[in-house]
Amino acid sequence: MSAGFRFRDYVPEESTEKGFDSLFKIFMQLVTITSGDVGEALSWLNELDKQYGLTDDGYGMGDFIEDLKKKGYIDEDPQEPGAFSITAKSEQNIRKSALEEIFGKLKKSGQGNHRTPHTGQGDEQSTDMREFRFGDSLDQISMTESIRNAQLNHGMEGDNFMLTENDLEVRENEHKSQTSTVLMIDISHSMILYGEDRITPAKKVAMALAELVKQKYPKDFLDVIVFGNDAWQIEVKELPYLQVGPYHTNTVAGLELALDLLRKRKTPNKQIFMITDGKPTCLKEANGYYKNSFGLDRKVVNKTLNLAAAARRLKVPITTFMIASDPYLQQFVEEFTQVNQGKAYYSSLKGLGHLIFEDYKRNRRKSV
Repeated sequence: MSAGFRFRDYVPEESTEKGFDSLFKIFMQLVTITSGDVGEALSWLNELDKQYGLTDDGYGMGDFIEDLKKKGYIDEDPQEPGAFSITAKSEQNIRKSALEEIFGKLKKSGQGNHRTPHTGQGDEQSTDMREFRFGDSLDQISMTESIRNAQLNHGMEGDNFMLTENDLEVRENEHKSQTSTVLMIDISHSMILYGEDRITPAKKVAMALAELVKQKYPKDFLDVIVFGNDAWQIEVKELPYLQVGPYHTNTVAGLELALDLLRKRKTPNKQIFMITDGKPTCLKEANGYYKNSFGLDRKVVNKTLNLAAAARRLKVPITTFMIASDPYLQQFVEEFTQVNQGKAYYSSLKGLGHLIFEDYKRNRRKSV
């Protein structure tokens, strides 16, 4: 897909705000679209400035570039003046921006761990109260509630105060549990076919999920893999730079690698997040690749569904983020998710903030 086509498809939000902050929001979007190419992003930003008047006499594009350098968002190559690259600070900011765009409605919590239905001696106190039991520690006793119970049960006679074991209430502790997550990202050629840029929203979802896990569940393990003809592991910091290759979609290879990674993790809970446009088209066989790009080949589909069932038997739920609106592709995702008894999010390319969520295990469907 040419940069010109994607540029015409991007229109900044109307704003009367000028200066660094307004330009920075657009720059972050463009850097994501250009897969971390700062020069191309700044070139597009210049064109947008000419068309929409993003700067004025008080603050120009030159000022913005200098501020990007001063604030640590881009580095200039000393050997090649005018050649820039984004920094680790920018990489994290891109992930945070994606998180806010896609999951901005989620309430932030403190330390962030996964709850289990078990109670007792755990990591973090809840708001639930219960009667005192043998073995409860003293620091679990809620003195305010216990004294109130004593007053209600025994009353107050002069200076005498009676507190019995039956008056004691304790605050429940919630058990917290580590989770191992594998994030799978489709980088096949179909992610940019037919005049649709599917890889940019896919990257945004991937970066949002990665940042969500890092912020809300810091004790969790997160592995990231990409899949085309084959599947391989990448680092979280590489997400902004992802590009589509001349690949078919070997979802089977991606799932096999994901399950292999999860088998090595000793955490009690494991899950897979898969971001795709929904059409597996390739298998790796002993004598090469079996490929069929024209439709949902049953040979490819059946092996993919077999792995969905295998993941279910291993108690590994798969949450699919479907970055396409084609009904027949959604039909495959529905079948895949039903077999796994997992969950699916369906999103249009331009509406990442509005996702249709489907939980097949609980038979629930809602907009988020």
